[in-house]
This record gives sequence, C-alpha cells and structure tokens, in this order.
Amino acid sequence: MDNDTAKPDFHAAFRRVGQVTTFGSHRHTHARENGELHERTSLLERAGSVFSDGGPDHSYVRDFFFNSAYTPGADSLKPWVRYPAHVWHITKAVLLSSPLNVLLVFVPIGIVAGVTGWDPVAVFVINFLAIIPLAAVLSFATEEISVRLGDALGGLLNATFGNAVELIVSIIALNNGQFDVVKSSMIGSILSNILLVMGMCFFFGNLANMGDGTMGLEQEFASGTAQTTASLMTLSASSMILPGTLFMIITTNGNSDNNENREKTVLSLSRGTAIILLILYVLYLWFQLKTHHNLFTVKDANSESGENAVTDGAGAEEGRAEEHQEAEETHMSPWSAGVVLILTTVLVSICADYLVDSIDALVERAHISRNFIGLILIPIVGNAAEHVTAVVVAVKNKMDLAMGVAIGSSIQIALFVTPLLVVLGWIIGKPMDLHFETFETVSFALSVLVVIYTVTDGKSNYLEGAMLIALYVIIALAFFVTPSEEFEKERAVAGTLFGST
Repeated sequence: MDNDTAKPDFHAAFRRVGQVTTFGSHRHTHARENGELHERTSLLERAGSVFSDGGPDHSYVRDFFFNSAYTPGADSLKPWVRYPAHVWHITKAVLLSSPLNVLLVFVPIGIVAGVTGWDPVAVFVINFLAIIPLAAVLSFATEEISVRLGDALGGLLNATFGNAVELIVSIIALNNGQFDVVKSSMIGSILSNILLVMGMCFFFGNLANMGDGTMGLEQEFASGTAQTTASLMTLSASSMILPGTLFMIITTNGNSDNNENREKTVLSLSRGTAIILLILYVLYLWFQLKTHHNLFTVKDANSESGENAVTDGAGAEEGRAEEHQEAEETHMSPWSAGVVLILTTVLVSICADYLVDSIDALVERAHISRNFIGLILIPIVGNAAEHVTAVVVAVKNKMDLAMGVAIGSSIQIALFVTPLLVVLGWIIGKPMDLHFETFETVSFALSVLVVIYTVTDGKSNYLEGAMLIALYVIIALAFFVTPSEEFEKERAVAGTLFGST
C-alpha cells in the first residue's frame, strides 16, 4: 500500500473536529473517517499537520485566528497547553462577537490620555470611541450568562446590565453634580431607541424584504406587545411631565419666601414617582417573563402564509426549535463570561470617568451645549451595539425581535434606570429630580405620541421609518443650534426659584 494513502489526514480530521466542538460546555464530538474515531492529538501534532503537505495551510491559520468554534489545544490534558488555549478562545470569542470591536484599540489609548492629561477634547473623543465597543462586549458577556439562567433570572440579568453603560456614565455625572447631563442622557437614550433605532429597523428592514415575496410591501410584528410597551412609555412620559407642570404652578402662584418648600415639593414628587416606577418595572418583568411571556415570544417571520402571527403546527415547531437552538448557542463558560463582564464593567467605568470629566472643557471649547452632549452623543455610546443588532435582525425579517430590542431598552431606561438614579441621588445626598427642561419634555412627549400611532397597526414600512428618523434628526438639530446659554438661563431661573446656589 502506498505510504501517502495509508497515512491518516490529521489536518482534515482535526479541522472537522474543531468545527463541531463546543468549548463552553466541554462536550466534544469527534469526527469519523472510514468508520473509526480519531484519537485526541496534542497541540504540536495539530500544528505539525499544517505543514504536512510541504507548505502552510492557510485555512488552518485562518480558523486559528478567526473561527471562534475552533481552538487547538482547548481539549488537551496538559494544563500548560489547555489554559493558554482557554484564554485564547475567550479572547477570540470576545473580539469576534461584534464588528464594533475594531474600536477596542481606543480603550488603552483613552486610559493613557486620561491619566497623562491630554487635551480634554481629545480625551472626550478617544474615550467616547472606546466605550462603544466596550458596550458591545458587555452585552455579549451578559447574553452568554443569561442563556444559562433561564427566562426569569436571564431576563433580570439583562435588565440589570442591558443599559449598564448609560447607568455608569450617569452615576459618574450624578456624583459630579452634572444633573443636566444625566437628565439629557436619559431622555436621549429613549429617543435614540424609539426614533433612530426603530426608524432604521423600519426603513432598512422594509427595503430589504419588499421583493422577497414573504411579507409583501410591509413587515409585521406583534401589535399587542407593541401597544403594551407603548402604554408604558406614555406613563413614563407622564412621570416626566407632572414634575415640570408642578414646577410651573409653583412658579406662577408661589412667592419668594417659600423657595425651600418648593424644592422639597418637587423632590418629594420625583422621589415618590421614582419608587412607583421601580415597582411598576418589577411588575413589568413579572408580566413579561412569567405570567404573559407568550405575548413576548418571537414568532416565525418566514412562514409561507406571509403572516407573522400565523403558522401551521409543524412549521411553527420547527421555527421555534431553530430559534431556540440559535438563542442557546454559547461561546464560553459562565465563569469565563463573568470574568469578562467584570473586567469590561471596570474598563467602562474608567473610560466613562475620563469622558465625564472632559465635558466642561468640551462645552467651553466646542461651543455646544451639555444638553446636546447628553441627549445625542452619550446615547450613541450606549446604544451602538443594540442599534446594530436591531437593524440586522430587522433586515432578516425578524421584526418582533427588532421591536423587542428597541422598545425593551427604552422601557428599561424609562422605568428602571431613570428612577434608580433619582433614588441613588437621594441616598448620596444629590438633589436629582424628574423635572426636565421644557424643550426636552415636549420633545419626548411628541416622540412617544408619534411612536404610538406608528406601531398601533402592527405593520411597518420604509416611509414610517423615514418619518421616525426625520423626527430624531430634527430634535438633534434643534439641540445642536440652541446655544448653551439658553439652557443655562432656564436652569438659572430654576435655581433662583428653588433658592439653590
């Protein structure tokens, strides 16, 4: 028999092994060739097979660096081989989890810029770019853990870390007394999700699926779920309007001798409202994850009938099985994901600290208002990863999932993050309230009204998407052209009426 014929093709065999290996669970399926299982080989043998034909195998090298499912040495019995392979696997899985991760190069640069005292504008820009991929990594690590915790605990974890970037940035700004940045970033995050993200989902999703013969000229989603969440958004808008209305009443009918009482009145209303909103958010989680979770189940968007909510029994079961398999796919162990989550949170906190500290210099030198920074720029940092995810799934004609990403994040900001910041301010002695500036409140209320009319019918098209994007751009332009002094005047009036310094 010819030696070349008898010689086993280790390279082909182990490449197939790598393609079916699940690292996180340590369950390995070995490929069969000629009816026999290949035995486990060492890292050196695998590496040697790369040159078995007299030259390097570029597919092996490509898989080694760019295939997160294939990590040679991960199943080795030798600790000095297995542990470095584990670290490389985790690193590769994190780096390949999102296209935004190319911006991770700005993380060490941003930290160095903040430590060494670079120009404040440069510090802001570099750390701004650094936080964007960190938010994507944070989301990836959270998903890796949540899929193993079940619906209830997984949903609670997503609720906690889903908007961790906005929460971290806002806590730092709150501790520094920059209440205007905190309030603007909260409203800006909501507007970014319900106008920009949802609008781009409608626009690109409809354009990508108009001619596929599946949904006709419109995409469909569960209108009942959208209406429920839209009602919660209306409630959150009311919680922001009422303190402002009370402020106007006090301004009109009060006298200058009761400044301290006025401040206590608005703060008391805001803190009481915040507690109520947090309780309501807990009920919302229970409603979504337990009692009415069927309303939030993503339905098959590729049914032959062309209707999102109607599928035959076999097709529905197959679609649910495929989506369950896709949702349950993991890339690392829970402990590894926890380490990534902790390290990423620390890095976000460091970069956010430098970013917030440079805002004053940016406002002074770039002549833009703090409200524009909070309303437009900071939400981009926290929502970039979710933005990309929502648009991608909308293009794939999974509108229920896209709506869940956009509206779900808005609900978290409105009912969880914002009232939590009020309570945290109460604890640390910072007078954080729900009295937003008039223009911010009007912009938010009008946006919620437009969104309610848009999602009521459970259908979307590119024109509705363009309308939402246009409204977001108009609001952003209004805050950009408004001088910072105008917002300062309104805050000065509030400070005078409240007797603040």
